[in-house]
Order: sequence, then C-alpha cells, then structure tokens
Amino acid sequence: MQFWLVKSEPVKYSWDQFLKDKKTGWDGVRNYAARNNLRAMKKGDMALFYHSNEGLNIVGIAKVVKEHYQDPTTKEAAWLSVDFAPYKSLKQPVSLSQIKEDPLLKNMQLVRLSRLSVSVVTEDEFLKICDLGGVKI
Repeated sequence: MQFWLVKSEPVKYSWDQFLKDKKTGWDGVRNYAARNNLRAMKKGDMALFYHSNEGLNIVGIAKVVKEHYQDPTTKEAAWLSVDFAPYKSLKQPVSLSQIKEDPLLKNMQLVRLSRLSVSVVTEDEFLKICDLGGVKI
C-alpha cells in the first residue's frame, strides 16, 4: 500500500461534502507531477485529505476505490482522474504549522513542494499524521 496527500479548497470541495457524496472522482488536475502521482495510485491506497488556502489542515483520510482513468473534464488524453471514498475523519485536524514544527513531518512534500496538489506521503509520515489526528488505521 502507498500513501498520498490530496488538496482541495474547502469552498470548492470540502471534506464534509465528500462525506455526503460518499465517493468522488479526483479530476481537474493539470500538473504533470500531480498527474503522475494519480497514475501511480492503486486501489486500496490511502490519501490524506488536506484543506488548502482556507483552513490549511489535514482533516481526513480517503481510500482509492478506482484506479486512474481519462479525466472526464477534458478531451486531452494526458489528464487522469482517480476515484476516492472517505475512509476516516480525523478526530482533530492536523495543521500545516504542526506539520512544519514536527521533525518527522517538516520535510513532507506538502511543505517542500507546496504547490503540488497530489503528493507522495511516506508510511512514517502517514502514521504520524494519524497519531496527531487521533485516529488509528
């Protein structure tokens, strides 16, 4: 299993809306590195759900339920989507400032490559975020 982080602005698509929808296609990604990360995702992989721009915190965990396919928002073959389902809400959000202050997390791609909307997370980083968020996997 691999671990990831996906970003969404809560005004565009929030964790609460994701919980209501029960499943979503992660589309509209127009960055090649982020697209490559979508392509590498496998069914069952876990992704941290990060509220960007507003909130600046990880609020939940999603699970890949369908591997990459053509992004339905464009006819350009270069772009992909992946389907996610909510897995678990964090009991307490983990803020970007907490992440930057933690020795284990300060080098996460979220911090180093801050503009990347879909990024890789190591297993140790994932487990630490779960611990800080008050959940067990």
